[in-house]
Amino acid sequence: MSLSDSDIELPSDDDLSRLAEEVVLLGVSSGSLVGTAESCTGGLVAAALTSVSGSSATVRGGVVSYAIGVKHDVLGVSSDILDTPGIGAVSSECAEAMAAGARLVLSCDVAVSVTGIAGPTGAEPNKPVGSVWFGIASVGSTKSELHLFSGNRDQVRRKATFVALTMLKDALA
Repeated sequence: MSLSDSDIELPSDDDLSRLAEEVVLLGVSSGSLVGTAESCTGGLVAAALTSVSGSSATVRGGVVSYAIGVKHDVLGVSSDILDTPGIGAVSSECAEAMAAGARLVLSCDVAVSVTGIAGPTGAEPNKPVGSVWFGIASVGSTKSELHLFSGNRDQVRRKATFVALTMLKDALA
């Protein structure tokens, strides 16, 4: 687990497109299959990837696990994680379990997960609006990181999409 203290600039459409293209090129060139497990981004990461022509050669799919039941039933996040006060769906444990679950259910080499509080409501003790956990799972490795984003709901979701794509790029490099 790691924490990014600094907020990032709001990425443009071109920034997201360019980054998605880099992920797809790296995936294709390495022969790796990628997948996503998304909560607060609602499929934006998968949408960015699949907007790239030829992405079907590397993108295996994505799971939008907005509901707790989907995190549990589809991605295999344990009730111990989801039901424990102070842990729950917005945590390193959940992000890592979501990424590992996506690798399993999507039969992919690398999966990224996103779970957080995009706002404007939903803040919890020690989890303010803009708190977003990311998980990345690959063969033999699963890790997570927390980012604290400023901005409105759309800005938090866009920034989270950028970070998730960056994590996929780094995992494939």
